[in-house]
Amino acid sequence: MKIRALLFICCTTILVSAVEAKIKEDEGAPKQIVHIEKMDKRVSELMADRVNIRKNMELKELATLSEIEMEEKENLMFPADELYGSNWENRWVDPFRGAAKVNFPDSFAIDCSSFVYPIAIDSMARITSKYGPRRRRMHKGIDLKVLKGDTIRAAITKVKKQYVYARLVEVIKPSPYRVEPKCPVARPCGGCTLQHVSYEKQLDYKWNKVKNCLSRIGGIEHPEDLMEPIIGMENPWNYRNKAQFPVGRDKEGKVVTGFYAGRTHTIIDTPHCDIQAEGNDTIIKCVRDFLQEYNISTYDEETHTGLMRHILTRVGFTTGEIMVCLIINGTKLPHADVLVERLRQIDGMTSISININQDKTNRILGDTCKTLWGQDYITDYIGDVKYQISPLSFYQVNPVQTKKLYDKALEYADLQGGETVWDLYCGIGTISLFLSKKAAKVYGVEIVPQAIADAKVNAQINGIENVQFFVGKAEEVLPAEYKEHGVYADVIVVDPPRKGCDETLLQTIADMQPKRMVYVSCDPATLARDVKHMGELGYQVEKVAVVDQFCHSGHCESVCLLSKKKLD
Repeated sequence: MKIRALLFICCTTILVSAVEAKIKEDEGAPKQIVHIEKMDKRVSELMADRVNIRKNMELKELATLSEIEMEEKENLMFPADELYGSNWENRWVDPFRGAAKVNFPDSFAIDCSSFVYPIAIDSMARITSKYGPRRRRMHKGIDLKVLKGDTIRAAITKVKKQYVYARLVEVIKPSPYRVEPKCPVARPCGGCTLQHVSYEKQLDYKWNKVKNCLSRIGGIEHPEDLMEPIIGMENPWNYRNKAQFPVGRDKEGKVVTGFYAGRTHTIIDTPHCDIQAEGNDTIIKCVRDFLQEYNISTYDEETHTGLMRHILTRVGFTTGEIMVCLIINGTKLPHADVLVERLRQIDGMTSISININQDKTNRILGDTCKTLWGQDYITDYIGDVKYQISPLSFYQVNPVQTKKLYDKALEYADLQGGETVWDLYCGIGTISLFLSKKAAKVYGVEIVPQAIADAKVNAQINGIENVQFFVGKAEEVLPAEYKEHGVYADVIVVDPPRKGCDETLLQTIADMQPKRMVYVSCDPATLARDVKHMGELGYQVEKVAVVDQFCHSGHCESVCLLSKKKLD
């Protein structure tokens, strides 16, 4: 029996009991299949590793098979630490060490009699069972979209080298926190991963997620004492001002648009989405009908053929302005004038453009945009600050919660009017301009040149003159300005991507010795990692606020205030 076939059975077990056996064959006699009762534990863990195993393979070769690449992929796909906690098994950090070679038996027996789904101790977590190294530790897990309290029946659908996929077949007894999703495709769609959970429980889950990360990764004792109640939404629907719809065709050749199924690039046809801005349905239907009528080809990721890749929409919630950007695998859209004329009829339409992305990549947007009609941008407000937003600009997707998030960041900064503030990873200057009204000077740093260009324009249209923006990596610009030009900071605000802050940047921040550091985070695991590092550099966490920026998904934003540790 092939190992991969066996893994479909083994992945649903907790206890694997077998021993290495040697099959002795008489010359000319048929092969004998021997069922084994015991196996060396280390060999058992090797089998759980999801590596394509062959007999007598050098252990060193096994250990080095794409180790770094696999670890990086796992880190991106699974925020393991905050979800699993005590369900980690670290006795077999490197199961490949030891003898030079391992001989595997021809077959082994599996005992399923004591199989149980263990559940993490927190208020809500993923279901886990055995198998797969994650972050150099033996994680024993299958991940399913279920709740604590659910009694379920599940089926394994795909076995990977490091983990398996399973699908929920039946909820035998539902959790008291389970609700009927508003969206009819919520279950297969990879967007709203928590729509089957009551909103109250979603907020509880996200608050605990941040708390657990600060405790387990950040090493903070009793972080709940530092955390404010989570800031949720009164109406957690139709909140997104930006949508990116992949485009494809079904088996009958009909154009489909929607969102990818969880952990796949299979498009779930979604004519209507309850978390997107109202009016997107009209835009998407208009584009779909056009593509179908004029037989415009759609992009195929495997062959890198086809023209239409994605439809990007942006909506200014305050201004009502609408942007449509069509991402194409080419330089020209046939019959574009027809589509432009149809889109122009939609109330609020302000900008229509194409974005050229001919790279063989999963990255949605290319670097070049061409305006087909209207302005190159739309405008919107956060509070009383006006922002100009282009197709490539980073702009928070939930304007209602963004206002609450920035208000909290401003509160934590505690500006009195005379401070010098650095805003790192500033994007189009959203936080910078927010802070500028209560600071003497604000410096913003962003790696995307077009975002900085937008930031300068945004400062100009708001009449703000006490801001200065730099293009470059925060971890390079800040050390250079500090060491070469003696620029200092009273307060530093960081709003990094999910990977968090570079260690060089954190060291420079500590060297500059600001009174306060305000950390705006979209990933609680990297936030916890970075505040732990700042703790080693002399800064301690004072306050933490969690903001539900992405309702019905597993993501959330948080704001953390750090200050210099007081000397005993």
